Amino acid sequence: MQLVESGGGLVQAGGSLRLSCAASGSTFRINTMGWYRQAPGKQRELVAVIGGDGGTTSYADSVKGRFTISRDNAKKTIYLQMSSLKPEDTAVYYCNANTIGFSYWGQGTQVTVSS
Repeated sequence: MQLVESGGGLVQAGGSLRLSCAASGSTFRINTMGWYRQAPGKQRELVAVIGGDGGTTSYADSVKGRFTISRDNAKKTIYLQMSSLKPEDTAVYYCNANTIGFSYWGQGTQVTVSS
């Protein structure tokens, strides 16, 4: 299975971006999917996760109320709508998908928030 992220870029503080992650290949066993991020010099951290049916979501405290994760199973795509962006949201954002026994990662997309 392959995951391809898109939608990153440069935005001013307070602005918005929408990330997309499209899955291809052997996708029929995908369960949870999510977004992680890694800032320079820091460990990769969970941003948001969504269950297989799209009905269950969970967010890092730092993004609650600002970010929304969603899922379109017909398009095999998840999204991360990011609003009220802060400079500390600057990072490479990675898409993750899990099946039984395997975890897949995208190549990452850079999000830079200027102050």
